[in-house]
Amino acid sequence: MQTTNGFTPARVATSADLDGIIAAVTSAFLTDPLWAPVFADAERREAQMAEFWRLLAGSALRYPWTFVTQDVESAAIWLPPGGTELSDEESAGFEEFAADLVGPAVAQRMARLFDQFDEVRPDEPHYYLSLLATHSSHRGHGFGMNLLRENLGRIDALGAAAYLESSNPANDQRYASVGFERSGEFVAETGAVVTTMWRPAR
Repeated sequence: MQTTNGFTPARVATSADLDGIIAAVTSAFLTDPLWAPVFADAERREAQMAEFWRLLAGSALRYPWTFVTQDVESAAIWLPPGGTELSDEESAGFEEFAADLVGPAVAQRMARLFDQFDEVRPDEPHYYLSLLATHSSHRGHGFGMNLLRENLGRIDALGAAAYLESSNPANDQRYASVGFERSGEFVAETGAVVTTMWRPAR
């Protein structure tokens, strides 16, 4: 079945899609203004990122709010109202996981970055777009934005709000085009500016 614009409908991701999700997210964020400096070792960045995203994306699959395009060209990881990026067990082990992955000093900077994310996240109930990514080999064909529009249709049908943090200013206008409004920003230790964006319930 195809939509009117030629794209197949989004589907809820399963564990079988995890490798594809990791490939899409890693390729999409490899040069991201926020995340690339966190994984500063260019030679190890791709492998380290993949392991990091595997933890987050794998954990998010416990909610039925990770969506992918037909062949996982794009992936959108949402957390429902009250949802958390990691389970309690994963959170308890995150410091050790991060230290093993990138070393203690970088792990501490990563923890402070997560604290910044937590500080700006609204208290009002919302669906949180943790990650939206299109594999670099499929970029520019509309997969990501069509996936986002489809997801927002589901959220609108529930009468709920949506929220995201934009780590790349190049994407801000794209998010604005589907109803997100700039609500604030913060500056990471690396100097990267992260824009927070809110989309009211409809």
